[in-house]
Amino acid sequence: MTAIPGPLQSMVFRSADLPALFHHTDAVAVARQREAVNSTRAQLFLLVLGTVPAALPWHAQVGGSFQLLDLLAVSAYTGVLITTFLASRRKAKSHWQLNRSAAEFIKSNCWRYAVHGSPFDSGIQHPEAVFASRLEEGLQELRKVGWDDPRERMADSGGGLITASMRELRDKAFTVRKETYVRDRLIEQRRWYRRRMQVSRRGALVWSSTIALLTLPALVLAVLQAFGRADSFALTGSFSAAAAACLAWNEMRRHHPLVSAHSLVEEDLENMQAAMETTLTERHWAAAVFETERIVSPEHTDWLVRHRT
Repeated sequence: MTAIPGPLQSMVFRSADLPALFHHTDAVAVARQREAVNSTRAQLFLLVLGTVPAALPWHAQVGGSFQLLDLLAVSAYTGVLITTFLASRRKAKSHWQLNRSAAEFIKSNCWRYAVHGSPFDSGIQHPEAVFASRLEEGLQELRKVGWDDPRERMADSGGGLITASMRELRDKAFTVRKETYVRDRLIEQRRWYRRRMQVSRRGALVWSSTIALLTLPALVLAVLQAFGRADSFALTGSFSAAAAACLAWNEMRRHHPLVSAHSLVEEDLENMQAAMETTLTERHWAAAVFETERIVSPEHTDWLVRHRT
């Protein structure tokens, strides 16, 4: 954390100022997310690839009866089974979600502590003890559902759960804490949700268009076949499988519901920023920080996704 020259010594608080447990958990979440996404992508691709040999109009025989192209389908479907088995063993999606929840929970509580947000407001006695207790309670709940606590394996805990930067920010005046929180937390989150909304909107457009482009030739071939204008087209199955894979991928990435959810969160944060910068007083600061952290929590986004869908 660095100081900005000025009468109140405004502070810059970044992710680097958070404890080592956050960085470790965040890194695990990113790695497991990548693994889960790549596994699903591979399964869908191999399922589509397995339909291609049957759709091709030519065959490559070896030794009079062995179909060389069909070996491609065999390999693809075998790959699907292997990938599915490995995914069920490693449970990357589950570990991704648990570690993401843990990382965001740690980050949120660190911010609350550093800027006197509820339940670590200015009037509380022994805030460090309360912080440690609340954090441990939340992490214990995650351990119950399968989160792997890495603290015993971490060679360097980075000085504990409360960093020097967190203590330094907590000791600042209310105006400094408010400015730092609005700039480095609230506005940064608004920008993140705006970027993700734009990414989700582009993804929804791309994959919806791809599904339509793959379905159209399948429809044409099916109509020709229905009216007896053409022989049976095995290629229809490949187009259908490809469209189904794109649909499954689009649903897995949740592009459409995330556009709406991220838009609502960004709007709520905009309103909260306006209040914090104008009418909000120190008396209501702790509750406002608590509400802001609730808005940016992954659980709130998931709730919006489910209900907006």
